Amino acid sequence: MLGRYIAVGCYTVLIVVIGLLGHRKTKNFNDYLLGGGKVGPWMTAFSYGTAYFSAVLFIGFAGSIGWGFGFSGLWVALGNSVVGVLGVWLLLGNRIKQAALKYDVYTMPGFLEARFNSRFIRLFTSIAIFVFMIPYTAAVFMGLSYLFEVTFALPYAYVLLFMGVFTGVYLVLGGYKSMSMIDVFFGMIMTIGVVVLLVFTLKEGGGLPNIIGNLRNIDPKLTAAVGPPGFIPLASLVFLTSIAPFAMPQLVQKFYAVKDKKAIKIGMTASTVFAVLVTGTAYFIGSLTRLFLTPGNNPAAFNASGAPNFDALMPEMLSTVVPPGLSVIILLLILAASMSTLAALVLISSSTLTVDFYRGMMKPGAADKTLTGLMRFGSAFFIVLSMLLAMLRPAIIVTILAISWGAIASVFLGPFIWGILGRRINKAGALAASILGLATCLVLFVVMGPGKTPLAGSIGMIVSLAVPALFLPFLRGRAA
Repeated sequence: MLGRYIAVGCYTVLIVVIGLLGHRKTKNFNDYLLGGGKVGPWMTAFSYGTAYFSAVLFIGFAGSIGWGFGFSGLWVALGNSVVGVLGVWLLLGNRIKQAALKYDVYTMPGFLEARFNSRFIRLFTSIAIFVFMIPYTAAVFMGLSYLFEVTFALPYAYVLLFMGVFTGVYLVLGGYKSMSMIDVFFGMIMTIGVVVLLVFTLKEGGGLPNIIGNLRNIDPKLTAAVGPPGFIPLASLVFLTSIAPFAMPQLVQKFYAVKDKKAIKIGMTASTVFAVLVTGTAYFIGSLTRLFLTPGNNPAAFNASGAPNFDALMPEMLSTVVPPGLSVIILLLILAASMSTLAALVLISSSTLTVDFYRGMMKPGAADKTLTGLMRFGSAFFIVLSMLLAMLRPAIIVTILAISWGAIASVFLGPFIWGILGRRINKAGALAASILGLATCLVLFVVMGPGKTPLAGSIGMIVSLAVPALFLPFLRGRAA
C-alpha cells in the first residue's frame, strides 16, 4: 500500500512540474488553446490516443461489453483502432489542418460558422458541447473514483477532489502545451500498463487455449463471432464508438494543433499501434470477467440478487489478476488515461465558452490576454461543474458515455464530414443534419431506454450523415 501512495505522490509532483513548464511556454492564446499549432507527431499521437481511451473504457465499457458479448467485444477494439484512429487520421487529419488554416479557426463550431456562413450553427453546436460534454467529463471522474475507492479504500468525494485539483493544476497553468507534454508520459504509462495486465491475465488463466476452453464451457456464445446479445447491439456499439471520433471535438482539435502533413503521417502509425494495444487488451480482459469473477469470491462486483455491477467488474478483475506488488502500474494506467481525457474534454468545453460564445458572439475584437485568462477561468469552471455532477453518481458510466457520445456525434457528424469532404452543401443542409440528428438521437434515448443507448446514438449519427443526401435536391447549393 505504501508503494501505491509513493507512486501517486511522484505522479502528482510530475503533473505540477509539467504544468509549470507549460505555463512558461504559453505566451499567447494560440499557445494555450492549440500549442501554437506546431505540436509534433508523437505528442499528437499520444494525445489523441489518451483522449480517446479513458477510465470509462477500462472501468465501464470493457467490463459491461466483455460480460455481455465475450470475445466478440474485440470487434469494438478492431473498429476503434482501424476506423476511429487509422481512418480518422488517414481521411481527415490533413484536411482538418488545412481547413483550420484556410478559415483561421480554433474550434469545430468556429469552422462550421466559417464554412456555412451561419452564426446560428455555431451557437447551436456550442450549446451542444456545453450540455453534453459535462456529463461525459463527469463519467470519466466517476470511473476513476470507483477504482480509487477499491484500491485505496478512500471516500469517493476525496478521490473526486484529488482528480479535479490535479487536472486543473496542469491544465489551467499551461493549457494545450502542458497537456501535450504530459500526454506522452501518460501514453508510455498506458503502454506499459496494458502489457503487464495482458501478461498476468494470460498467466492467471493458464494460457490462451485454456482460457478459451473454460469460457466456452460457461457459454459457447461467449467465444463466438457474435456474442449472446446479437448482431444489432454489437454493430451499434462498434458504429457508435468507431464513427463518432470523426466528429468528436476533443479529438478533432488534435489536428488543429498538429505541426504539418509529415507529422500527421508519423502520428497516424503511432496512434494506430497504440490503439490496437490498449483497446485489444481492455476488451480481451473484459471478456474474461465471467471466468474470473463470482458473487462468492467477488461480492463487490455483484448486487444482492447476483447480477453483475458493471461499473465494479473491471476494478475487481484488475485486483484479481494483477499481483499486489504490480497493481500500482495498473492504477497509474487508469489514472493516466483518465486525466488526459479529462483535460481534453475540459479544454474543449472552455474553448466553447471563450472562443465561440465570448469572442464569437459578444466581443469579436477581444484582446489575446483576455481570452487566455477567460480560458483558464473556463477550465476551472468546467472541472468544478463536472465534479458536482459526478458527486450525484448518475446512472451507470456506460449509459452516460453512450448518451454523450451519441448526442455530440449526431450534432457534428453530418455537418462536419460534409463540410470537410463535400463541396456542394449549404447551411440549410448542415443545419438540418445537425438538428434532426440530435432530435432523433434524444427521442430514441427516451423511447428505447438506457439499454439501447448505443443503438439510439448510432441511428442519430446515421440521420445526421444521411439528411443532406436525402434532401440534396432541395438543400444543395454552392458552399460559402
